[in-house]
Parts: sequence; C-alpha cells; structure tokens
Amino acid sequence: MILNNNKQYRCIHSASCQCTKGHISEDVIFLVFHNLNWNPKLIATLSCVCKWFDDLAKRVLWKEFCQTRAPKMMHDLQSGVSHIVDGNWRALGKLLIYCTGCTHGTLFHQIGIPGHFVYQTRFSRTSGKSFLLKQCRSDVLYVSYPCEHPDQGEGEGEDKNIGFFRGVFKSFGTSKVRKMLINKAAALHPTQVCTYCKAKLWNMRQARMIPQSASSWLGSYEDGVEYYVCLNGHMLGICTLLPLSDSEEVSAEEE
Repeated sequence: MILNNNKQYRCIHSASCQCTKGHISEDVIFLVFHNLNWNPKLIATLSCVCKWFDDLAKRVLWKEFCQTRAPKMMHDLQSGVSHIVDGNWRALGKLLIYCTGCTHGTLFHQIGIPGHFVYQTRFSRTSGKSFLLKQCRSDVLYVSYPCEHPDQGEGEGEDKNIGFFRGVFKSFGTSKVRKMLINKAAALHPTQVCTYCKAKLWNMRQARMIPQSASSWLGSYEDGVEYYVCLNGHMLGICTLLPLSDSEEVSAEEE
C-alpha cells in the first residue's frame, strides 16, 4: 500500500546531517524499493543515512520485505492479537535472513562460526510443535530448518556438524510458554541479549522446557539441543547433528 503523503520531511537526526533540505516523499521511496523487490541490503544501507530514513525503514520497508518474503507466515503472525508492531519489523526481517552462528563470548560457546546472511530459509509452523511441551502445543511457533556448519570446536574425536535454528512465536505475550516461564521463575540470561531485537533471553534448557521431540525433528543428539527465547518471542537455537548412516548417505547419492 502506497502512503498518501507528498510533503517534504525535515531530517530529525542532527544539525550536521546532510539532509538539511528535507526528503522526498515516502511514496517515491516506496516505489523505488518496490521496484528493487525490497532488497534487504539496500534497506539496511538506507537506514544508516539518518534517523528519518531509519524510521521509514522500520515502519514501512522492513514490513514490506517481510510480507513479500514470507506472505503466509506474516499473515498468520498478524492475525488476531499479535505482538508484532512497527518497531519489530526490522528484527523480524533480520530473523528471516540471518543465521546467528556463534563465536567466543556469545550464547553458544563453539568458536569460529560467525553469523551470516542466508539466501533462503524455510520456516515451518507444524515443525514448531516439536519444540513445545505438550501442555504448550496450542501456542504457535514458526521454526527454521537448521543451518548446518562443520564443528569448529577444539575437542578431539569424530567430526560433527553444528546446526543453528531460529524461530518466532505468534502472540508471545499471551502464550503458554511465556506463562510457564514466569510461573517457573526462570532466570533471564545475565549478559547476553537477542541477536534480532536486543531483548533479554530465557534459557529453555535451564527451564527444562525442551521436549525430546525437538532433537528427533532436528536429527540431533538429545543432549545436544539448546535454545533461548527472548521477551519478544524470538527463538535462537543450536544443536549437534547426528552423522548420516551409511544407508542415508547411499540414498542421498542416489537422489
């Protein structure tokens, strides 16, 4: 939807900003980025110009990017009472295209797997049920398929693959998962925050809220799954993936 606003805008960033003569209308910027298919790198670049462009990106451009990249998922997240507001579209856009990785001093203490952008990621609402305890399975959680990386840790032994996954809850503020975390008086992480929105995080392993079905769906060791949920309902996770069996490797080669 194009914004019906044709006036010039004064920059609200600072007196030293180069945007001293005002901005073109939001309609023009909307049309330009629509023609660019809501390119996330260009949206991020525009956000760095000044506060006015950053505000426009958060209100309009990231929202259009999300709705174009994952229309069914966004429609579901917005239906009913949802936690998504204008200020969260940028975080959600980053979640769609960014794998957190892990480096020294971050949530997951494997070393040498930096975060990176991914060209395409599948998110599944059905698979999200595997990450919820039975009493919480009326909640809606979209979870990504794991992004696989060779283990860069310093341990010896068989080479292993690490999988990073991420997700988002619908209406997390009213979810059973959030209510259970509060009832358990689960502690928030003392220093680390969400990669996507900078909110504080709950450790689901410490809260004993990771069901066995999570490792089964991921194809990982049962004790090799760990994930966090932030106050805004974003999920960040890691798992140690099981090696392929000989029969699976043969099947994969045949395909």
